[in-house]
Amino acid sequence: MNKMMEYDVSSATPSKRHQKEVQGDDVRLSTLSEDLRNALKKSGWKAKLQNAVYREMSVLPSAALPPELRKEPVAYMRRAQAQWEKRVMKSLNSMCTELGVTLCQKRSPEEQKGLLSKWSEMGSDEPDLSRFRPVYAPKDFLEVLVHLQDPEVLNFDPGHPCRPWGLVQVPLEISTSEQLSQHFKELALHEQQTGLEDVTPLTSESFEVQREKLAKKVLETDESLLAQHFARKGCPNAQRAALWLLILNVSMGAEEIQKYEQLKSAVVQQDLLVDNLIYKDVKLTASNDDYYFVFEDFLYQVLLCFSRDTKVLSHFEHNSATPSKTYSPGKMGVEEFATVYPPSGVIPFHGFTMYVAPLCFLYHEPHTLYYAFHQMYVRHFFRLHSVSSHPSGIVALCLLFETTLQRLQPRLFHHLRDIGAQPLRIAFKWLVRAFSGYLATDQLLLLWDRLLGFNSLELLAVLAVAIFVLRAENLMEAASLASAEAVLADLSTVKVVPLLQLALLVASSDDVDWRSKHGAHPPTLHPSAARLPARTTNRSRVQEVGHGMGGGGRGGAGRGSDLCREFCFG
Repeated sequence: MNKMMEYDVSSATPSKRHQKEVQGDDVRLSTLSEDLRNALKKSGWKAKLQNAVYREMSVLPSAALPPELRKEPVAYMRRAQAQWEKRVMKSLNSMCTELGVTLCQKRSPEEQKGLLSKWSEMGSDEPDLSRFRPVYAPKDFLEVLVHLQDPEVLNFDPGHPCRPWGLVQVPLEISTSEQLSQHFKELALHEQQTGLEDVTPLTSESFEVQREKLAKKVLETDESLLAQHFARKGCPNAQRAALWLLILNVSMGAEEIQKYEQLKSAVVQQDLLVDNLIYKDVKLTASNDDYYFVFEDFLYQVLLCFSRDTKVLSHFEHNSATPSKTYSPGKMGVEEFATVYPPSGVIPFHGFTMYVAPLCFLYHEPHTLYYAFHQMYVRHFFRLHSVSSHPSGIVALCLLFETTLQRLQPRLFHHLRDIGAQPLRIAFKWLVRAFSGYLATDQLLLLWDRLLGFNSLELLAVLAVAIFVLRAENLMEAASLASAEAVLADLSTVKVVPLLQLALLVASSDDVDWRSKHGAHPPTLHPSAARLPARTTNRSRVQEVGHGMGGGGRGGAGRGSDLCREFCFG
């Protein structure tokens, strides 16, 4: 039976030798199941099949649902997304008319030769992009979410005392504090984490060394699910790139490289209008970033190829969005004359580049970088710019952010609202970009470790809440939206993991009545908590952060309760 697995199982037509193997005397029906399992394990296909099943179960919705419900079960969300898509496509067509350019045209032989010769140095090219503008920016998309309404729910007029404080007014089910704490239990304070500067006794092996050894063992298993669970406590720098590929079920072979070369050829042959949008976005974002400007060439290569990749279209089966389309002249709305544009169906917006930029630190071959981004997008990032009711969708993240901040910091939330600085207007750009371009790169990678590990984007909202709490003292002194934005303009000193741990601890705490013990004025969270004291144990870390908050000198087990109150009510 083991001989049966020595050929390529992807072959559609078995050879005569394969048929003879199946009909051999050593193949018995009574032991066929066990023989097959052993053969799969020995050949290495067991892990590949497990990874494929894991992807289907973790990414795709139930096949039993009708197609429209698989995309989006809530009718008013579907309508809002469809209206938004029409606006985006109208903006793109208007740009074509204003500038006198076409959506797509074939490059001349000279242009093709020139593009090929500078393929690895496109960053040195300086095309005139002054006439082109992004089709939309995150702030435009936010207005769509602000105006979302469920027609079956009573909507209060602005100023009504029963109207919720936040901008998002839809009755969407989101995770409770208890559910967040349970779902992200590996981030509990007593759990050691990659990304914390803890120490162990000098005689024992450091936590980082242990994690590196364990990471190597996980990679040897070649199992995506195991790698996902490992990433919940963070990935060691040396193994992060390989672990992410395993989680994303990306394997690089001759077929993948050939496909990438085909996409490259499509870029060389056809000039698309969205190419200019990509050039413009890279220039406006990554090229002006101290961390990412060196990767400009890689970003062009990956994003241009992505726009031509028709395999991206498959994610629309479980996405509330539909591929953008263009129609033949005079045939608007007639599907047989429709063409998906661009071939990927995804129109880049301002900041789209930042989904790719952090991955450049991990992958130094363009084709590997491309497939890593491709999977990150079709699994996670597409949810950040489409209207849906999914728990990791941008609507739910906004609602989770506003609801949690209101509960933990009502005084701060009310103050910001009164000065015209709704918290979501500040935090929305963080959420849409998954904090890319705002956090220091090492901290961003630690955050994305957890996004992949928990297969959820909800931590984006949790971190946004934690940052507002961290800067609460200064935000309470802000008198306008501009001054509040200035307080939160620089997140480069933020330490992601301790903030997530404390935010989840506080969010799940039932004892948030600080008034009985602290009087009318709540204690404050000292900004030094952005950087925790180096080289402390988990318990001493909690105590020292508490002392840094100005909350007194009581330590031990009781300190955690005071810490919760102080973190909540800065």
